[in-house]
Amino acid sequence: MRGAFPGICLAVLAAERGARLCAIIHYLVHGQLGWLGLTIACEVPGYTAQLLSILWFRADGRPPGCWLLVLHLLQLAGWTSHHGDSCRYWDILRMVAKMGGGAHAGEVLTQHGDVCVLRLLEALLQTLPHLLLQAYVVTAVEPVGFIPGVSAGLSLLSLAWALVSYSHFTCLLKPGHLCLPAAAILCLLLWRTGMLGTRILALVLFARLYSFWVLAVAGVHWLIMSFWLVAQQTDIVAQPCRWRLFNCLVGAVYTFCYVNVRSGPSKHRVAMFYAVSTQDIWYHTWV
Repeated sequence: MRGAFPGICLAVLAAERGARLCAIIHYLVHGQLGWLGLTIACEVPGYTAQLLSILWFRADGRPPGCWLLVLHLLQLAGWTSHHGDSCRYWDILRMVAKMGGGAHAGEVLTQHGDVCVLRLLEALLQTLPHLLLQAYVVTAVEPVGFIPGVSAGLSLLSLAWALVSYSHFTCLLKPGHLCLPAAAILCLLLWRTGMLGTRILALVLFARLYSFWVLAVAGVHWLIMSFWLVAQQTDIVAQPCRWRLFNCLVGAVYTFCYVNVRSGPSKHRVAMFYAVSTQDIWYHTWV
């Protein structure tokens, strides 16, 4: 499973980006310039992950070569949307193929952790806005739109898989924990996909009925989650200004999904999060 995991990540990433390109072409061909512009605008926040990827290559003592810089620059220019992550996945695949027994296992785990964190960041900044946009198009504008629907579905799968990859990596970091079996990863993927899907659908349906009032509801949820994070006294970021910014950003993420940012048992935090989220989904659906 260790060697197959990066390959699955590459396949999911390629499928999602292919569908996103098809959506852009679909809007261009049909003259829907407004949705075309919004779809392209969703690409911009994901460039943050590419900048971090270059910085992490330098921090790892591996100054990026010419080919790697070209790939990242193409990403920043919008020509290739997944090479920043894919080159890291290819590095992991090559290392797994070359390693004998348990040799270089620590280096493989480090590289795997870097790409999981970068991919999760890119998914939250880029894939999530694209998913929200395409889901709204399918629900409120073009109900029979096949290409936007496929793009939304693959974006949902890609976002759920990014969360599963991050959970898988954090599990590997724990002493004595082995690679999760395929059945456990599948169950985790189904759980993440179901929770994200219902959350996105509830927000989109609420936006269709009440328009911009969805921003007020999401804003209240964001504030509640941000204050909850402050109350937990997370110590990942030491500087006060960055600590406040970190809590605000993770609070925004908690509007859609739960990401564990503290060490130790998390079952009580997860239970509280989903108790609030379930009530919120019920409110969005029935109000």
